[in-house]
Amino acid sequence: MEGEGEEQTSIWNKETVPKVMKIVSTRLAQRDLISLLLLSPWIHRTLISYPSLWLSIDLREMNNAGDRLIAALSLPRYQHVKQISLEFAQDIDGDHLEVIKSKCLGSLQDLESLNLNGCQKISDKGIEAITSCCPKLKVFSIYWNVRATDEGVKHLVKNCKYIVDLNFSGCKHLSDKSLQLVADNYPELESLNLTRCVKMTDSGLQQVFVKCSFLQSLNLYALSSFTDEAYKKISVLSHLKFLDLCGAQNLSDDGLSCIAKCKKLVSLNLTWCVRVTDVGVIAIAESCTSLEFLSLFGIVGVTDKCLEALSKSCANTMTTLDVNGCIGIKRRSRDDLLKLFPYLRCFKVHS
Repeated sequence: MEGEGEEQTSIWNKETVPKVMKIVSTRLAQRDLISLLLLSPWIHRTLISYPSLWLSIDLREMNNAGDRLIAALSLPRYQHVKQISLEFAQDIDGDHLEVIKSKCLGSLQDLESLNLNGCQKISDKGIEAITSCCPKLKVFSIYWNVRATDEGVKHLVKNCKYIVDLNFSGCKHLSDKSLQLVADNYPELESLNLTRCVKMTDSGLQQVFVKCSFLQSLNLYALSSFTDEAYKKISVLSHLKFLDLCGAQNLSDDGLSCIAKCKKLVSLNLTWCVRVTDVGVIAIAESCTSLEFLSLFGIVGVTDKCLEALSKSCANTMTTLDVNGCIGIKRRSRDDLLKLFPYLRCFKVHS
């Protein structure tokens, strides 16, 4: 009996555990996988044998993130890591990234996505260190980094040639120099977030329009400094689907008419674009016939007339429409809007 029990245990460990782990492991968060490694040698060996499980390192909001990252990159299982997230992680700075550059260079050669959102202790020097290790990087995000300057972007474009997704949101010290660097080096850029990059001007943005014609997503939230002049060349963005202009207080109908030439727009945020009237929105309605998301929140210069025009072209696609605060629109109750846009599901974007 004892021998049979040992044999069954052996079969369980050698055959059943690997089969179960192969099914379960792909559905677990990385932190749960790491906990499983500690349960038994059999589970440890099984999980380690699946390279696809160890292509990402998730240290979001964790303490001692710098030391944890160095330790992780020193392990053989992370030799081909493709994604690293340090979003709002604590205790990571440029010194940690310098150590990684000197000791873990080989582990980052396949890295494609790096999220440093909220890591405010990382400066241009840290950006230089980490990007020099990542020649295949495609996605780079440094939201709310108030230490980064144009010099950091200069290091980025020098070290990483294949970027398609950039998030500079909240990087208030970046200027037109950064936009010029991006425009000159990333012609295949697909997504760009410039939220609250307050030093940037019309001329810098135009450089991006002219040279980054593959952009699909552009976030210009809370940038009131851009004027209609900036949008005169936006029509070259024939692939643009997402555009956030919330707070663009200098945008008028002339600028919106230029934006209307981006006919593939699916999502357009015009919240608090206070100079816009029916004329601009009707131009959008006549050209952008695939709109699913539109916010006109707070615009007092639009009336029922623009909704009627939108209904003619977007009635079958519009699922989100915010006209709260649009006092010129008299028929804006839920029932009224559903008569014009029967597929609406969301009636309020901003609170």
